[in-house]
Amino acid sequence: MLCNKNIVEMDICIIGGGLSGLSAAYNLRGKADITILEKNERLGGCLSSSKAKCGYIEDFYHHCFAGDENLFELSESLGILNELEWMSGSTGYYVNSKINPLTTPIEILKYPHLSITDKFRLALLTLQSGKYDLAGLDDVSAKEFVIDKCKESVYSSFFEPLLRSKFGDMKDSVSAAWLISRIAIRSDRKTGGEKLGYFRYGYNSLIEALKKELLESGCAIKENNPVKKVFFNGSKWEVNGTAYDAVISTMNPSSLKKAGGPAVSDITYQGAACMTIGLKKEVTNGIYWLNMKDEAPYGAVIGHTNMVPSERYGEHIVYLASYFKEKPADNLKETMIKDFCGRFGVSEEEINWYKLKIENSAGPVYTKGYKKLIPGYEKEGLFMAGMFSLPNYPERSMEGSIIAGKDVASKIIRKYGI
Repeated sequence: MLCNKNIVEMDICIIGGGLSGLSAAYNLRGKADITILEKNERLGGCLSSSKAKCGYIEDFYHHCFAGDENLFELSESLGILNELEWMSGSTGYYVNSKINPLTTPIEILKYPHLSITDKFRLALLTLQSGKYDLAGLDDVSAKEFVIDKCKESVYSSFFEPLLRSKFGDMKDSVSAAWLISRIAIRSDRKTGGEKLGYFRYGYNSLIEALKKELLESGCAIKENNPVKKVFFNGSKWEVNGTAYDAVISTMNPSSLKKAGGPAVSDITYQGAACMTIGLKKEVTNGIYWLNMKDEAPYGAVIGHTNMVPSERYGEHIVYLASYFKEKPADNLKETMIKDFCGRFGVSEEEINWYKLKIENSAGPVYTKGYKKLIPGYEKEGLFMAGMFSLPNYPERSMEGSIIAGKDVASKIIRKYGI
């Protein structure tokens, strides 16, 4: 237990070792006895990493933006901010079996699947994206908004592949608030592409630095420890049979309810299936983010080593990103790799390795009316924070998850005077 008797002694359980849970633990360290329960073998949630040929690579692609001040503040306090580097992220669309680069103004002008009028409407929407009232767009679908502002041709040729790559079959339910927020955050780009932040040794550096600090401060971290039952015994919440003075859940609220937690608004979550491939050659013509307009078992191909130098890994690395509503498609691993090899001319001998990572609750879908569904940080004495929290609206991010963790920690500190 805590040595300082002037501090209120508390046992706090944090369900989930993703960025929100780790952020909450970091802000509560030294103020309580903290136990983190993580269902997977490694901390990080969707920011977890695995060993590559050289170093580590995220199981799901990640980068940060210039406005992520809380991420930078956290990194500085952990002594790793000097590892953050800024890279150029190019973009393109795969249409009719052809890669179309769309990074520079010249490339956009040359794009054959939009007319000059369409390109003008798209440019105007981009320029105005930061001026829209997002609250007023929460009940409008992205599809109807784009068609109203830019016509059907712009939607089908440009925005529909983007929405499909991020939300799969639920693309038509996504709100215009999400789309405009995404356009605004990604519209500040130079001729060489938008500037994206990445740690020299990957985001594994951030997770490992947090883990080290938390262990040194006395936190108990229990990996490979899924939460199966949450129960209120009349005075305290119990997690897997152990009572705690306070519990923070970062789980999908629906999963928390099924485990015995309080009921909150019904937020739709989606799953993510992300394949990472180590290659002997580069396959996306130097493009970092390639949206798939052609039908494929993945919505985007992310050429990771077209942003981060391939020399760091001793190979080229790409991600194939796919999202699903209830469960991934059957034989998805085989279907993905077969389609990728055939489509991009990759032979078996040119693949060093590949793996498929599936997360059934990867994040909420920002459907119309989503803002009204966002739960508060406390319900029936149990605390909640995660990708479903207000700081992650209307676009989930590492920054939003860190803020949500800080916010819920502050609520506990104020409530219990620790």
